[in-house]
Amino acid sequence: MKQATLAPSNAVEKALRILRAFTVDHPMWGVRELSGHLGFSPATVQRLLQTLRSHGFVDQDPQTRHYRLGSVYYGFLHTLQSGLPVGRASVPFMKQLLSRTRETVHLNVIDDMQRLCIDTLESAQALKASMPIGSRSPLHAGASSKCLLAFSPPEFVESFLAKEPLPRLTENTITDRERLRAELELIRSQGYAASLGESIAGLGSLSAPVLNHRSVLLAAVSLAVPEIRFRDEAHRKACLRELRKAVAEISKVMGYQG
Repeated sequence: MKQATLAPSNAVEKALRILRAFTVDHPMWGVRELSGHLGFSPATVQRLLQTLRSHGFVDQDPQTRHYRLGSVYYGFLHTLQSGLPVGRASVPFMKQLLSRTRETVHLNVIDDMQRLCIDTLESAQALKASMPIGSRSPLHAGASSKCLLAFSPPEFVESFLAKEPLPRLTENTITDRERLRAELELIRSQGYAASLGESIAGLGSLSAPVLNHRSVLLAAVSLAVPEIRFRDEAHRKACLRELRKAVAEISKVMGYQG
């Protein structure tokens, strides 16, 4: 009876080890090569690969007879993204960020060439910055907007710079296209955006991107900070440190491995 319960478990563990052997650096395996790598007998590897193949977990190249991961994972990926969208994944980390910084936290995406706030957690402090859900702003003004634009695909950025107007919202708004291009490059290189009074006078902001398993932008998490606290260098640096921790954790949940 004891052996009967152990055998299936052992087979499952071996099958999982086989699947985990397929990596970016080694996407295909022959039976004997995989057998030597894992220390399993060729017969065991062959049997398990055939079982995995019958369920779509691996596929076999008809010419080389080597195995690779199967298409079933695309279905899993869609399920993961449907069951854990970025908004839902972000909530616990946004709550932590609010607790640690005591500043308003908001989550933003691009919609119709604008920044759109899709979630917000408001600071409890008397002097605070608000960012209502559904609020919009152009993509050239403010940290949230510039962060979204900077980490968008290059073709989207070029299309935006070529076609969209850059209205001046405050005296600090960047309206020169070459200056904006340089600012976007800086944001990409440092991994976050910062602004003070670019979209709303008296409002400072910090923003960092949430990325998925393909390093594709999903959203931007941002902190809205009243100018008086934003100019406090120690507070601003502490906010940025906590913000970058939060987006790293959210991105990890969404599959990012950078």
